[in-house]
Amino acid sequence: MRLQVYLSHNGVCSRRDAMEVIQAGRVKVNGRVVREPSTPVEGHEDVLVDNQKISAKEYVCVMLNKPAGVTTTKDDVHAYQTVMDLLPSDLRHLAPVGRLDRDSEGLLLLTNDGDLALHLTHPRFHAPKTYLVRVRGELSKANQTKLETGVVVEGKETAPCCIKEVKYNGQDTEFKITLHEGRKRQIRMMARSVGHCVVYLCRLSIGQLQLGVLPKGQWRLLTKQEVGLLR
Repeated sequence: MRLQVYLSHNGVCSRRDAMEVIQAGRVKVNGRVVREPSTPVEGHEDVLVDNQKISAKEYVCVMLNKPAGVTTTKDDVHAYQTVMDLLPSDLRHLAPVGRLDRDSEGLLLLTNDGDLALHLTHPRFHAPKTYLVRVRGELSKANQTKLETGVVVEGKETAPCCIKEVKYNGQDTEFKITLHEGRKRQIRMMARSVGHCVVYLCRLSIGQLQLGVLPKGQWRLLTKQEVGLLR
């Protein structure tokens, strides 16, 4: 990671301030003054700011296969069950990255890495998310095109998306949809705008990270390589 990001990650200051601190010659890496904010660090170096040692925080990122009926929140007295109930006590300090509504299931990330969470949720980063969706009735080609090019939801047009693997079984239509934005209950409202009701919704991937075969209701720690893919 870049030195500027390292300082921000470990609570020294904001990224913007970190650039000024580094360029002012206030940072040493392994005893040498470093003035280049993009200098790479791996976390094992001896980093000092104003001769004070900076300890690297331990960041954790968990993948959870959220079941339907579980609320995505850290604390809700009205929720029957939250995603925190599915984690061991030593991981309940983590925060969900974005949301999956109570009736949806699939890939949910939880982390204490604020920069990573921002990267995955802020629209300017365009992190793609793919979902498996089942709607009542047959999704026509015309309505598929409308969804892909953008429909108006709550007074604002949705960004272009991609729909593939459309299958109609005589009663429902199943398809995969990839979005680059994540408004609350967006897919359900998009489907409703073209006359369909979502009966099943599962998030399959975020960026290059796939849900894979992780059982429903189970979690696992992401590897450093997987976190790198998300970044």
